[in-house]
Amino acid sequence: MKSIEVVDVSKSFAHHHAIENISFSIEEGHIFGLLGPNGAGKTTLIRILNQIFLPDTGQVFLNEKPLQHADIGKIGYLPEERGLYKKMKVGEQVLYFARLHGVPKTEALKQIYLWFEKFDLMARWNCKIEELSKGMQQKVQFVLTMIHNPDFLIFDEPFSGLDPVNALLFKDEILSAKRQGKTIVLSTHDMSSVEEICDDILLVHKSREILKGNLHEIKQRFNEHLFSVNMNATSSTWKEKLPNSFQVVSEQLQRDYTRYTFKITDHGKGNLLLDYLLAHANIYAFQELLPSMNDIFIAMVKRESAR
Repeated sequence: MKSIEVVDVSKSFAHHHAIENISFSIEEGHIFGLLGPNGAGKTTLIRILNQIFLPDTGQVFLNEKPLQHADIGKIGYLPEERGLYKKMKVGEQVLYFARLHGVPKTEALKQIYLWFEKFDLMARWNCKIEELSKGMQQKVQFVLTMIHNPDFLIFDEPFSGLDPVNALLFKDEILSAKRQGKTIVLSTHDMSSVEEICDDILLVHKSREILKGNLHEIKQRFNEHLFSVNMNATSSTWKEKLPNSFQVVSEQLQRDYTRYTFKITDHGKGNLLLDYLLAHANIYAFQELLPSMNDIFIAMVKRESAR
């Protein structure tokens, strides 16, 4: 079921086109990666999803109904720039925002205690926000995003300022929300995180969409059919007998083996390459080299910039 659908949405400010004719949909329980270089239009699109801006043209649907201001209570938003009151104490602030979202005080306190225990924030209950590290402030912002149990979550650079341990904690919580059936938008420049947790992506550049779809299918679309093999040949003629559908792209001599990169052409199969090499070498590692999202991101942005 489509939880979010954006149809031909455009937004301009003065004579600047922030986004132009953007369309996509997000399935319920999916994590959607919103990607693009700085100034591409991601923030404008997020603010439209949050009802901060209204589109000039096009429409946004939530659960097959036009998105309205009243739907804000169903949305949890973690902004890139923290929306925290620096002089206010941590516990009071989270309780205040929970009550603003309509959470009864008893239930709000129960949820705050659970989140604070999970995020190691209990000792900071009476600290002012300005007294916390950047990472601790990000934890508080995450709790504020989740405290009213929203169905639709938007995370804008959620891993900013986090050490690897806490970044993993955030990823685990985002994946937990996915398992609960929540619909999630993740906007980040951390392409490794996109590869780890996103189901689908949209890449925007200069206000327009330049790539979108299922992450696995996109990686396959950019697949150059390269394989890395660590091996020691047992036959001196294995290269001469190598079938035409396999090409040696590079070889690097290591201490105990040689690392070869092969390209498969003419609809060859990886298992056929492995079968051939097993008959002529001792194989220590065999791996398909799929393009990374980082490589795809750079290639697509460079291509569009050159137009």
